[in-house]
Amino acid sequence: MATVAVSDTTFDAEVKNSDIPVVVDFWAEWCGPCKQIGPALEELSEEFDGKVKVVKVDVDQNPNTAAAMGVRGIPALFIFKDGAPISNRAGAAPKAALKSWIEDSI
Repeated sequence: MATVAVSDTTFDAEVKNSDIPVVVDFWAEWCGPCKQIGPALEELSEEFDGKVKVVKVDVDQNPNTAAAMGVRGIPALFIFKDGAPISNRAGAAPKAALKSWIEDSI
């Protein structure tokens, strides 16, 4: 399962109402570190297929969700479980660190 683009209007349906944990990546096209972790998140989306959903929220196109989550810098990553955020981290990280963070959180 590839990462899914989520908007202000689809955030609740895709993230808060998901029956599996969701990793939310707040990013922007102009953000270098966001582009660095993009491929790792795509790979992790495949590895966790059926267990974890990975979604991306473009902060320029969807400022309301980013503001509601208190995102001040990107990339900002959140893990939602049962409709609520249970963990978050900011900044780029290697794939192994992201995978470990997801496994430890779910």
